[in-house]
Amino acid sequence: MSVVSQGGSSSDVVAALARFQSDAELAKVRKRLAPDEEAIGLRMRDLFDTAKTHTGLTLDEVDRLLDHPAYEPRMTAMCILDFKARRRLDDEERGELFELFLRRHDRITTWDMVDRAAPRVVGGHLAGRSLAPLHALAAAPEPLRRRTAITAPLYFVRAGSDADVTEGFAIADLLASDPEPVVHNAVGIFLKHAGTRDPDALHRFLADRAAAMPRPALRFAIEKLDPVDRSRYLT
Repeated sequence: MSVVSQGGSSSDVVAALARFQSDAELAKVRKRLAPDEEAIGLRMRDLFDTAKTHTGLTLDEVDRLLDHPAYEPRMTAMCILDFKARRRLDDEERGELFELFLRRHDRITTWDMVDRAAPRVVGGHLAGRSLAPLHALAAAPEPLRRRTAITAPLYFVRAGSDADVTEGFAIADLLASDPEPVVHNAVGIFLKHAGTRDPDALHRFLADRAAAMPRPALRFAIEKLDPVDRSRYLT
């Protein structure tokens, strides 16, 4: 059964976003985008509210939204996928969200697009399944695909099995020394949260990998540990 309900069109979404356009917000958005990336300029709160209003957008229309050259329509598409994934869905429906996300990954141009949808859309579909897609993403040359590989397992920490969490640590091991901040910072964030689910696994991981991890990633990873342990891993 397809994820289909009434939600207007991609053009309706773009028009709704444009109504919130602000030159002041555009200046803020431009600071975190590539110099040649188009943007509309609006508050993220207004973007999220627009996405929630259009959660019923069909996947064909979400696909069209991802064709838009500006950042905000594509970010809205990621938010819509995330909101859809929060609903009660069957395996086929979750598979359709997952397939669209991966097929159009080339339209993801910022880390926040990954973080918004990867846990529920990718992780939510892969929980209890083969994580071969995450290993493929972890080996990709594009940093944002590698970020997806380690951000999707955040879903496992909250709702996956112990085996899923263990596989998440395996992905983190592949990327722990990644030179790209957009990747290794995400590794640290995963480890921080996974350590609340399996503290022993986190300590084993850090015993093997802390010395080779980039400092920012390590600081994220140990953020929830007690001061004595934090000092030990930072020395």
